[in-house]
Amino acid sequence: MSHRRAFLKQLAAVAGASSVGALLAVDRALAADAARVRGGLPPGAQSDVYTVDPGVIYLNHGSIGTIPRAVQQAHRSYLELCETNPWLYMWGDTWEETREAVRAKAAQLLRCEAGEVALTHNTTEGFNILAQGLPLGRGDEVLFSSLNHPGASICWRHQAEQRGFSVRQFDFPVRDVARLTLDDVLDLHDRHISANTRVLVFPHVDNIVGLRHPMRELAALARERGVAFVAVDGAQTVGMLPVNLAASDVDFYAASPHKWVQAPKGTGLLFVKRAVQAALRPMWVTWGQERWAGTVRVFEDYGTRNLPEVIALGDAVDFQASLGEEAKASRYRALWQGWRRAVDNAAHTEWRSPRSWELSASLFAVEVKGVESTDLFARMNREHGFVFRPFRTHGLNTVRISPNLATSDMERELFLGRSAAVARSS
Repeated sequence: MSHRRAFLKQLAAVAGASSVGALLAVDRALAADAARVRGGLPPGAQSDVYTVDPGVIYLNHGSIGTIPRAVQQAHRSYLELCETNPWLYMWGDTWEETREAVRAKAAQLLRCEAGEVALTHNTTEGFNILAQGLPLGRGDEVLFSSLNHPGASICWRHQAEQRGFSVRQFDFPVRDVARLTLDDVLDLHDRHISANTRVLVFPHVDNIVGLRHPMRELAALARERGVAFVAVDGAQTVGMLPVNLAASDVDFYAASPHKWVQAPKGTGLLFVKRAVQAALRPMWVTWGQERWAGTVRVFEDYGTRNLPEVIALGDAVDFQASLGEEAKASRYRALWQGWRRAVDNAAHTEWRSPRSWELSASLFAVEVKGVESTDLFARMNREHGFVFRPFRTHGLNTVRISPNLATSDMERELFLGRSAAVARSS
């Protein structure tokens, strides 16, 4: 937590001892919460670390993640501190070093250079920056599959109408995803890349069935086929699975830390490889363009923003780092394995996601036979407090389950038991 030490040093010069003491208390709370999660939370112990309502069984981290109590406390402390002198904290240099430390922490999380990470609001903003700023025109094509999220798709279509480039979407065989191999995924993209494809877009992990796309291999394939830019949606990956952008050879990677990094809502990350930064025009500009010219900062230059949440993003990254990357990946794999086995063994459910961990994540699709997924959600949410995501798309009738580190086996068994009762009564 080196960025916090720098922050406390700055703070001591401008704030009272009570503010410093409050943030030192946050330090201790972060360490305590991380230790509890590392040790494995027993059933019912989520409330020790998170503030989820005890009546809610939360299985929807793929949409919006939960924030640890200590990160919430840090965020509140920054908000309160900011309001003691808004001009100083918003427009002075007091938080400049701390903000850059947050950028450096995010770069460590993504395994890239700090000068390649823009601090945005979410994944959708990142893709809008790309769609508006890349040098595309008539004859150029942007390609992605039907698994691409709307936030990484609609922006291209909107810009294509104005600038004359084309957008092409190909159908992904979602119903066959459980049988696909890595080579199948590569071959599918290879068949659809054309001589006009200038931008290839794909999700690192998609949000419907949780297919983990082979990022490095797809980037290499795109290079071989002459694709100029490779852009990846990392919303469902960062914070859950290890990411190594320096070794991936992708040009852009957008993420939403409010999911698996468990950061405040309204924080985002956009990796822009240094070699292509000059080719990308900023989406919006203000006074800072001259000051930040030639740096990744030009892509986040839009005046006033909520700096307390940006600073709290650093605490969320620290919290995740303290859990240990490999330990987290192992835990998420164990969650995936436990759910897959349980779904396979239940007569009323069917697994609709990849069956190999190398192509999977802690986000997967389950079909409850004989029940409309939207009806299942409505009833289980109303009667038992379950939160998950129903999907009626691509020919699927599934619910998306996305458990995080604190999800217990008991919650899995409750889902299977309650869904079986709904299936019997339907």
